[in-house]
Amino acid sequence: MSPMSAQRLTLYDVMRRNAFAFGDRPAFTQNGHARTYAEVLGSVDALAAGLARLGIGKGDRICILAQNHAQYLVLYFACAKLGAIAYPINWRLTETEIGRVVERARPKMLVIDESTHGAVASWPTSRRDIAHWFAFAQEAVGGYAPLHSIYREGVDVPSAAEPEDAWAAISTAAVDVIPRGAVLTHANVIASNVQTMAGMQLTEEDAYLAALPMYHISALGYITAILHAGGKVVVMPRFDAAEALKAIDDEKVTLLSDFPPVLISVLNEAEKAGSRMQSLRIVAGLDNPDTIERLHKLTDANFYTGFGQSETTGFVTLQRYRDNPGGAGKPAALCEIRIVDDYDRDLPIGQPGEILVRGPVVFQGYYDQPEATEFTLRGGWHHTGDVGRFDHRGYLYYVKRKAEKELIKPGGENVYPAEVETVIMELEGVAACCVIGVPDAQWGEAIQAIVQVKDAAKWTPERVIDHVGARIARYKRPKRVVFTDALPRAADGAVDREAVKAKWGK
Repeated sequence: MSPMSAQRLTLYDVMRRNAFAFGDRPAFTQNGHARTYAEVLGSVDALAAGLARLGIGKGDRICILAQNHAQYLVLYFACAKLGAIAYPINWRLTETEIGRVVERARPKMLVIDESTHGAVASWPTSRRDIAHWFAFAQEAVGGYAPLHSIYREGVDVPSAAEPEDAWAAISTAAVDVIPRGAVLTHANVIASNVQTMAGMQLTEEDAYLAALPMYHISALGYITAILHAGGKVVVMPRFDAAEALKAIDDEKVTLLSDFPPVLISVLNEAEKAGSRMQSLRIVAGLDNPDTIERLHKLTDANFYTGFGQSETTGFVTLQRYRDNPGGAGKPAALCEIRIVDDYDRDLPIGQPGEILVRGPVVFQGYYDQPEATEFTLRGGWHHTGDVGRFDHRGYLYYVKRKAEKELIKPGGENVYPAEVETVIMELEGVAACCVIGVPDAQWGEAIQAIVQVKDAAKWTPERVIDHVGARIARYKRPKRVVFTDALPRAADGAVDREAVKAKWGK
């Protein structure tokens, strides 16, 4: 598609259209300070001009290691103008894990904030592979200059992106030690925005509380959908229940995304404050039935749930929870879904199998991993690695993760058992271990490690938990540790994960 094509529409084009259609309406607010669509477009243009002057252009990666900030969103859209790729990093990772993401991304620039500086303080002097170092800050942070210092007001640079160009690479769990970067194009995100706007009936009157991290597809997806609709994004640097409640009431927030313990924490604060959160009309995500029912009793909001991944730019099925408790919804407007066996043969209604998806929301592939991309997108369908089933009404039900892609999601974060098991096996005296997910009232799901040792009396759970927390991100630490003198084995001698779940996974 040529730059002059009449079919061209990028995320920068959407922001430019919004500056025309909703110019004086607030696009972002942070700490009560609002910025209109016209003002935001001016900042996007100024930052894009500054980045271009540094030599940042089409296809270049900018890694972002920071908590939520209005400048974070300006940077996302400046990348959209230049055709650069935003490559956000989970700020909860250790320096070693951050290094692995950067190793894969090979960025020209790293942007941090004061909260993340400690993890990468020495990098500007110790690493020569990254050309530019900046921070979301008013003043320099160590060797990181303030990002606003490169803004070039009044300077316009051409919009270089095309709809099929990459816009963001969202890190997934470390299935092969280094997190994969799911590459989302402008066309992917625009299609997902339209699908979300239709499914939730979003308009310029809606406001989204951006309390979940902006490196997460859930937050990023709702941010872009609300902005596409001409609504308002209320930026919180990180989640705090009391501040979230205040923002909901003060900013008339209508949409909140949820992973445990977000919703229950906000509900607790609301009951203490006597607030019914009258503006709130949608809470979307995952939670336990008791918390959802409590939301419905306390407020007029509806809880929406569905199924989706970073690789599908967010949800591909959606429903109001009260319409079909336990379900994940029907296929969304721009998706086709199949349930297949191990040979990609369609399975009958009611029979569980792997969930396959195709449509304009399916990602371009994994950054710089052509073999993994080809395998995942084989046969013209995205193979999710998740198992589900359909009922006769067309509702999808999530069943489990496929064995080779076993995944635990404490508080919405992705944790692969194999990564935690590898770290635990570093401990001298550990003969074997198996890490599983177990139900948890606070986080939805918790990490439990079953560790095989000779003399369990000499071991403490804290020894294992502290070791994991010192080696990889703290959210990957087991919440519970069980010691045993023998783990069940399959016929080939490998640990029988299903037998471990049956015995210890209650």
